[in-house]
Amino acid sequence: MSENQRGVGVLQIVWTVAALMIIVVGVVYLVAHRGGSDVKFQTPYQAVLLTNGSVYFGQLEGYGGANPVLSKVYYIVTQTNTETKQTNNILVKRGKELHEPDRMYINPHQILFVEPVGVNSKVAQLIKDQGGQ
Repeated sequence: MSENQRGVGVLQIVWTVAALMIIVVGVVYLVAHRGGSDVKFQTPYQAVLLTNGSVYFGQLEGYGGANPVLSKVYYIVTQTNTETKQTNNILVKRGKELHEPDRMYINPHQILFVEPVGVNSKVAQLIKDQGGQ
């Protein structure tokens, strides 16, 4: 094997390694930034269903990212009249609890789905009646 052939072989190996490194860096970049774009909602409030069956209504930010946050949080409580057995659903604003939370940081893996709350819906009207926007 001549010196010239050895030089060409080394050069091919260097270019092959460089190309592989560029491909690996590109794949790592794409994987790291794949889920990084947050979803923007067109309505002021969203309904968030968690895997444990809980439903919360509020303003969701960071959905699609690693740290979604729900603020201005509401949930529904069902009350039953013991005499008439009639049930009544009431929308309750979080923050009245002993620890007075003003937002929820949600594990994104616990979100089953998110839906917009229609601006003319009953939930939106109840939020507005309680001083929400």
